[in-house]
Amino acid sequence: MSSVFRSLFTRSPEAKSTAALRDLELCCRRLLSGAGAANGAAIAVEIIRLWGALGDASRAAFFDFLASLAPERQRVLRAAQAYAEDGAPERVLALQEAVESPRRELLRRLSRAGDGMATVVAMRRELLRLLPRRPQLRAVDADFSHLLATWFNPGFLDLRQVDWNSPASLLEKIIRHEAVHAIHDWGDLRRRLQGDRRCFAFFHPQLPGEPLIFVEVALVSAVPRSIAQLIGSGSASEGSAPRVAAFYSISNCEPGLKGVSLGNFLIKRVAEELRGQVPSVKRYCTLSPVPGLRKWLAGAQGVAAAAALRLRHGPDLERLAAAVREGTLTEEDQAQLASAAAVFLARHGATPLGDPVARFHLDNGARLERINLGADLSDKGLAESLGVMVNYLYDLGAVEANHERFARGEVVCSRPVLSAAKA
Repeated sequence: MSSVFRSLFTRSPEAKSTAALRDLELCCRRLLSGAGAANGAAIAVEIIRLWGALGDASRAAFFDFLASLAPERQRVLRAAQAYAEDGAPERVLALQEAVESPRRELLRRLSRAGDGMATVVAMRRELLRLLPRRPQLRAVDADFSHLLATWFNPGFLDLRQVDWNSPASLLEKIIRHEAVHAIHDWGDLRRRLQGDRRCFAFFHPQLPGEPLIFVEVALVSAVPRSIAQLIGSGSASEGSAPRVAAFYSISNCEPGLKGVSLGNFLIKRVAEELRGQVPSVKRYCTLSPVPGLRKWLAGAQGVAAAAALRLRHGPDLERLAAAVREGTLTEEDQAQLASAAAVFLARHGATPLGDPVARFHLDNGARLERINLGADLSDKGLAESLGVMVNYLYDLGAVEANHERFARGEVVCSRPVLSAAKA
């Protein structure tokens, strides 16, 4: 068979991807048309199939196509002029309709198919990967973000407890997506799901087997000072009724939902759930890493702070980390390291420099309660935070007031942390 004749039957992967892209764009236009309104389910299923057939280059080109589905400029101008001349409610509605891009309606119709919601999330995941190199796609991402924030409103999500009897496929996802303290094996997972531990996850009704975000909780007698107390091999149940629920890990499972606020609602929902499950629990706190601390100390501000605090190992962070690991820090050094951590967390107003964990909990209404040295001696803990972990206290009656104070630029701290920051 000649190569020319063979090419009629065999196309390269790139050619197939290009053909799939053309068909995909055609299907998208059909879904937006009257035919889409009448036969949307079948067209959406075909769009999902074609999306799966695209290669990387064709997927990037598909987002350029979505960018072309922009509001009609002249229609927007006419609606804006009419609103400027007459602010009647119908003029506002007309302007709102004019400025909405057709791609939003395309995504809405696509989401109604069986796997449509998952496909939209997968598209956003790919879009976020491209965005740093393709800033012209920001308007496209804004539409994805707007719709996903609406569809994944926590009020629409299911809160479920994950335990050892959960499906193996779900447990495997918990192991794979744990982002704070790696789950090393099935035995490690089983320990984290025993009677004095809890794991809760949010699920979307259209993605029933896919955890969106999950949190791990330890039920203990006192606010914990180290992660070894919670996940170490010797962290067995203390036998007495627990008084404290300690949130020690929260992990997002779906990168496509970046920017969709889920974690803050998850912690508060779980706290309410535990109130009913474990009445003896009276305090809710975290044991959290400080992932920006070492990087800050290596920078100009951190070096200046270390010098002012007379931190003996100063900017020699390798020696400092080694001393933390070996437990050879003097009492004075320990006090100075705690002060450095307090300065980092408490003196940067509403956006603690380089520490997203602090921003998350403080904005969520928690109080920075205590700084714990040598709390995480893992390689990751020393590399990111010199072994420092902190407790954020969730006083359920004060979280709204604390959130408002943080929004005004105040880091809500306990007196010992404030004292350490002023040392």
